[in-house]
Amino acid sequence: MPVQAFSFALFLFCYYAHAGTWSTYATLFFADKGMTVAQIGVLMSMIQVLRIVGPNVWGYVADHYDRRVLVLRVAGFCALAGFSGFFFGAGFGHFMLAMIVLNLFTSGQAPICEALMLSEMKGDLTYYGRIRMWGSIGFIVSVTLASLALERYGIMTLPWVAAALLVCTIGAAFRLRDVPRRVHREAPPLLSALLRRREVIAFFASTALMVAAHTSLYTFYSLYLERNGYSKTVIGAMWSLGVTAEVLLFYFQAPLFKRWGAMRMMYLALAVAVVRFVMIGAGSHMLWLLIAAQLMHAATFALHHSSSVMTLQRWFSGSLQARGQALYMSISYGVGGSLGGLFLAQWWERAGAESVYYAAAALALLSALAALLSFRWQRNDAY
Repeated sequence: MPVQAFSFALFLFCYYAHAGTWSTYATLFFADKGMTVAQIGVLMSMIQVLRIVGPNVWGYVADHYDRRVLVLRVAGFCALAGFSGFFFGAGFGHFMLAMIVLNLFTSGQAPICEALMLSEMKGDLTYYGRIRMWGSIGFIVSVTLASLALERYGIMTLPWVAAALLVCTIGAAFRLRDVPRRVHREAPPLLSALLRRREVIAFFASTALMVAAHTSLYTFYSLYLERNGYSKTVIGAMWSLGVTAEVLLFYFQAPLFKRWGAMRMMYLALAVAVVRFVMIGAGSHMLWLLIAAQLMHAATFALHHSSSVMTLQRWFSGSLQARGQALYMSISYGVGGSLGGLFLAQWWERAGAESVYYAAAALALLSALAALLSFRWQRNDAY
């Protein structure tokens, strides 16, 4: 077990508690402030758009100056300063500025924390899942407790809850310590050279397509269930079910990766994703089928995420560790998430709600083909 395992788990718990609570309920806060649906859509899109920029900026700073913990702490204070904007003013432009500042600084924190974890683990990812799962647990606990607070005290409680969680994240960052980098005999390759390699391009194309497919869930799943007559209680239970399955997979994944390797696990995750999205599209009025599809979140998110992180270590380690994690976040969740959300929103308007999940299945299939090319092009078949 890594020396800082508890500190990593605590930081991820607090970070995802804030991110989950704010992203889940911010739409209700903005609506209460008089924002239109279109304005809310633009404001919420900043979460994905800033993931294109933020992780790369802070990943470069962290690697260049070799002060990753300091960057985490400074980013936390700057994010809190930006978040204070939600306590004052009520205009669209005001909220847009606050969203930009908040997400510019928070978007790079998770990749830097994971880079620290990977450095301390020195290539042994046996305990990666058991630490990473605490981020998912933080999401579940905070979103559930916040819903009770908002139900009792109203939506205007949200900024206070989210700000308190940001303060907790800063406090958790002060428990972390920088990890000495592993000394490599050879100089690391240039980042620009790595990004021109066809297997790396195919890998990032695959992860971006997979996240794009998952925007059918992140953006539309609650609305999809509501339109098909399910209550808010059922909708909340379905989200909790998916994240619970994710947590269990993170906890028990080590033996799977030891036996089968990252390549086979990624192929499995992508195959399950194709089936899962088809099931959601076909099972809108069959609750048992939707429940089965939610349990598959263990594979399509947790298994795929861990496979991606392990594969990423093949190219991005040492002095490139933080930037590698940042690129994964910005390309997959920033570019893939943004474009996927826009594409599937148009698809919903033109072809209907169910068809969104058939389109998501097609994106997952394209992701599998890109992953197949990436692994085929890798010279050392070590997976």
